[in-house]
Amino acid sequence: MELHKGTGNYVGRTCVVFALMCIGALQPAAGQNFTVQDLGTLPNGFFSVARGINDRGEVVGDSETKGLLQPHAILVKQGSLVDLGTLPDGDFSEATGINNLGQIVGFSGATARFEFAVSVSDGVMVSLGTLPGGRDSRAFAINDHGQMVGDAITANQVRHAFLSQHGVMTDLGTLHGGTFSSATGINTRGQIVGSSDTASKATHAFLFDNGVMTDLGTLPGGTSSSATAINKQGQVVGSADTAGGATHAFLFDKGVMTDLGTLPGGTSSSATGINDRGQIVGSSSTTNSSGHAFLFDNGVMVDLGTLPGGNLSQALGINTGGMVVGSSTATGKLSHAVLWTNKSAK
Repeated sequence: MELHKGTGNYVGRTCVVFALMCIGALQPAAGQNFTVQDLGTLPNGFFSVARGINDRGEVVGDSETKGLLQPHAILVKQGSLVDLGTLPDGDFSEATGINNLGQIVGFSGATARFEFAVSVSDGVMVSLGTLPGGRDSRAFAINDHGQMVGDAITANQVRHAFLSQHGVMTDLGTLHGGTFSSATGINTRGQIVGSSDTASKATHAFLFDNGVMTDLGTLPGGTSSSATAINKQGQVVGSADTAGGATHAFLFDKGVMTDLGTLPGGTSSSATGINDRGQIVGSSSTTNSSGHAFLFDNGVMVDLGTLPGGNLSQALGINTGGMVVGSSTATGKLSHAVLWTNKSAK
């Protein structure tokens, strides 16, 4: 499954806990017998988003809190939504990934100031620090070995992908001739994916393996691409532009980048997650909407739909059991964190 230490400050607070059953009812979604559950928000919040899920069904993301546009990282576990707080002196945080041990990564900071990559274990938030001479960082994914990836500002004031392990943050560099990069996914084999600019200043998806960053190229006729996730088989997903200029979700497998297309009537799509069974999630425009969450499985892209009355949704993560997380609008509501499940899944 692709799952989205260091010195620093500690936050020992696990703040607001409340039952989800009173907020989120199960509703039928489009596609293969899927249901969609509203995971709600923190108290007084208007929006939330789920960004990652592990094989135990634990969900992470973030929610607006106290009516302010300053989200807090959240953990949804055993029917409760938990506020993970922020770093000291921080006023926002986001949780971007969780592994099967329940270790969480993300970032926290203060509005209009710097932000720092963080990990959260047993309710304690720890800063991962920065690259030498840098001023901020963000973490996006973690594997079951506790290896974390993201991006950080370097001493040269450019953003580079990093790997953090055993308390050390390592600069992964860029593709040949590039100046910036970002790492967004890591599998259990330690293979890392993300994006980097190139000598031509185009952005390309990369795979970092055994100390070497490899350019994954683009779709035929396209000029740019970006990778978001990788599973244990080394299958990579992301988005890339096409010869016609549209952006489409892709699967990179065995050296070949394949265009996954769009939902019926759509013109653009992007893939954001893949599990170890090769099931892919993301979002696509449709005939009547600028974005619906999708599941791509066995060559078929299925519309996961929205909460009742909603017109927009996005899928951001999937676990080995096929549970999908993301966000959706609903009647009279801004986007809420949601969980899609297939009742026929085994």
